[in-house]
Order: sequence, then structure tokens, then C-alpha cells
Amino acid sequence: VQLQASGGGLVQAGGSLRLSCAASGRTLSSYVMGWFRQAPGKEREFVAAVRWSGGYTYYADSVKGRFTISKDNPRNTVYLQMNSLGPEDTAVYYCAAAWEYSGSYYSSTNYNYWGQGTLVTVSS
Repeated sequence: VQLQASGGGLVQAGGSLRLSCAASGRTLSSYVMGWFRQAPGKEREFVAAVRWSGGYTYYADSVKGRFTISKDNPRNTVYLQMNSLGPEDTAVYYCAAAWEYSGSYYSSTNYNYWGQGTLVTVSS
């Protein structure tokens, strides 16, 4: 699976951004697509995930109610709509894919495929 993330940029606090992750190379019907982020000096952390089959979604507590993950089946694309952004959301955001039976969707170690990352900067 090849993943191409896009949509990052600079936004003021309170603003919104939508990240996209286009997948190619394999059917995603047995996969989970996730978003992770890594801020400077911090470990990579889980943000959100969606099971391609069934569309079940999972969120980190820190983004619940502000971020929405969704998928577009025909386009093989996953989106992360980010609203009410704050400086604490500044990070490089990565999309990733894991076989849906790999284990916890919250753990980066269970994801086999990663996109290149897109930088989100939120100014205060």
C-alpha cells in the first residue's frame, strides 16, 4: 500500500484544516486507516482511525469532538477534518494503514504502511 498525505499548512488558532491521504496499490477492504501525529520533541501519538470495512471510527480523547475521520471508497482516500485547532495540535501528521486484525488500532507499531507526513502549524 502506498500512501500520499496532503493538506497541511499554517492556520490560526480556532481555524480548520482538512488532511487527505490517498491510498494505492491494494484494496483496502481489510485495512484500518489511521492518522498519527508527532510534535517536536514528542513521541508519535494516535489521532484517529477508521476501519475500511464498516466505517467504524476511533479517536484519541484529545481530539474527540474536534476532529472527524472519514473515507471515500471510490477514491481510496481518507480524510481528517480538523476543527477548533489549537497550538497543541501543531505537529507532523502521518497517515498509516494496518491490517484490521493487527491488534490495537491505537498503537503505531501495528501499522505496516506509512505516508510521508504533512506539517500542520497552528499559530496562537
